[in-house]
Amino acid sequence: MTVRLPAVCAAALLVAALLTGAAAPQEPAPPCDPIDPAACLLPFPNDWFTVADPTTDTGRRVALSAETMPKNAAGVPIAPAEWNRSDGFSPGSMILARVPGLDLTATGAAPITDIGRSLDRDAPIVLVDVKTGERWPYWAELDANASTPERRALIVRPARNLREGRTYAVVLRHLRDAGGAPIPPGAVYARILAGDDPDGRGRLLSRLARHGIGRDGLYLAWDFTVASERGLTERALTMRDDALRQLRGGSPRFEVTAVTDFTPEQDDRIGRRIEGTFQVPSYLDRPGGPPGSGLHYGPDGRPARLPGNEQVAPFRCEVPRVAFERSARAALYGHGLLGRQAEVGADNVKTMAQKHGFVFCATKWIGMADEDVPHVVSTFADLSRFHTIPDRTQQGFVNAMYLGRAMTARDGFTAHPAFQRQDGRALIDAREGLVFDGNSQGGILGGALVALSTDIGRGVLGVTGMNYSTLFNRSSDAGPFQAVLDRAYPDRLEQQIILALMQMLWDRGEANGYAAHMTDDPLRGTPRHRVLMHVAFGDHQVAQVSADVEARTIGARLRTPALAPGRSPDVVPYWGIRPMRGPVHPGSAMVVWDSGTPAPPLTNTPPTEGADPHSDPRRTPEAQLQKAIFLKTGVVADTCGGEPCRSGQY
Repeated sequence: MTVRLPAVCAAALLVAALLTGAAAPQEPAPPCDPIDPAACLLPFPNDWFTVADPTTDTGRRVALSAETMPKNAAGVPIAPAEWNRSDGFSPGSMILARVPGLDLTATGAAPITDIGRSLDRDAPIVLVDVKTGERWPYWAELDANASTPERRALIVRPARNLREGRTYAVVLRHLRDAGGAPIPPGAVYARILAGDDPDGRGRLLSRLARHGIGRDGLYLAWDFTVASERGLTERALTMRDDALRQLRGGSPRFEVTAVTDFTPEQDDRIGRRIEGTFQVPSYLDRPGGPPGSGLHYGPDGRPARLPGNEQVAPFRCEVPRVAFERSARAALYGHGLLGRQAEVGADNVKTMAQKHGFVFCATKWIGMADEDVPHVVSTFADLSRFHTIPDRTQQGFVNAMYLGRAMTARDGFTAHPAFQRQDGRALIDAREGLVFDGNSQGGILGGALVALSTDIGRGVLGVTGMNYSTLFNRSSDAGPFQAVLDRAYPDRLEQQIILALMQMLWDRGEANGYAAHMTDDPLRGTPRHRVLMHVAFGDHQVAQVSADVEARTIGARLRTPALAPGRSPDVVPYWGIRPMRGPVHPGSAMVVWDSGTPAPPLTNTPPTEGADPHSDPRRTPEAQLQKAIFLKTGVVADTCGGEPCRSGQY
């Protein structure tokens, strides 16, 4: 690994050297990496911006300084403190550089439609584990949102999340412009290749040579370390374990505030709606944990409660009519983008509840709920407070787990008259355990919740994906946030760096940081889980390519035939996702639902053609049946008659 330390660390190292008698550095390294002068943090991610730290699982720690961070229009740099808690970079991080004049087609780089080409021996872009030599799949694209060609980012996106705690090298070689002419390395890297190498970058080139990657045609090479499992998940696990320990196997405290019974004429599916609140230990730094709160850390650097701090979380449960005849299964529901618990009363959820026998309860995904909207928008004008979004989202995971316990504990909901029939029998059958069903944001955050939960055995992730930094440019929902970002950070090249920085913190509060442990490699103290991913082909809001990355990462199988011939623009549709074996699969899987919407753009831009199919799968009877079978049995069944699964008005 070739690393120089940011200037912010130089003084501390000098003091340490004087105290220990070690030789002091001859001179501090520049804060920016000079090998890519287009922006201070390029190329990114990059171990230039880390320091050695024997206390972390990776042996490194991110060490960004204020002078390296992007500044908003008011001249305020992003405060780096929250990033510097990390022991590496995101496992799903996009990889960024600026290469003047680059033409990816002339270069022969693997596009989004041909990911398999990224593993060719002579691929012009190489992503490789520097220890093992394992090549990693990706696709490369140029930022279609760039204001000018001179400020256009090269974006390399891993097609499967990188391994936690490992160090990867990025190699750019044999690059060409639109006329097919070779692009020579920049001045600084040319000097390095010529032997003027004061920072010891040649050591990385020597390691690459051992893996058969030579200097011929080399434009740029650098390395970076991926955050460890503990670095990514320890915050949420600490909160979970402390909170559940306080329950001692029982239910959290709750209060029923409203019970509404419906006649068949008022609602032929839902017999009773129950609303109330429940109390959850709060690990946020303000009393009651309102929007804008961040995590409160104890002396050991882990989340800790302020004395007596609690969240008062709302809940809403929809009890189907069938539950008054025979108890229905307990299911948590996850609402959509910046929504609220009332979405559990949506038409499709009520149909699912009555037709298939589930009592659905929901609370808010705080951090990304309706009450957070003003704060979320404001963070795009000054990213120094961005960490409060995933911080509150992690508290939201604990809230959801507490609601699940209230649904299933013997002294919980089933012991309350509101959740009982007239004969005293419970409306919820807690013996069958707890399952999860979420859509859109509920599917994205739901992946993290399932990975963390000790109670949820199976989860449906509806119209899901992961890695908000990939989703952002590709989502029709991003417009209002993009407008704020454009005013605050108008340079589109710098915006890509900002999205990559945001992902490092987003990992703490969305599926991307937990995906490696969502199914068969569970987190400590956590059982294995099974998930069913439902994807809408051509989705305008959650890019289907982000679901493909998630499926590869968690080991989900693909239900085939996924699409009718000719529907996918890919050379090998769903490359790297193994198919289900036969019409039933006892494990995790991804099912694609096609409403006939045109295929999405091949660029990092949102779809604009055709009707948005985002809500179609959850409304499709065959999809609902498939979900019900999976949630009850753990088996993914083919409910599409051996044909591609179709939804909406296809």
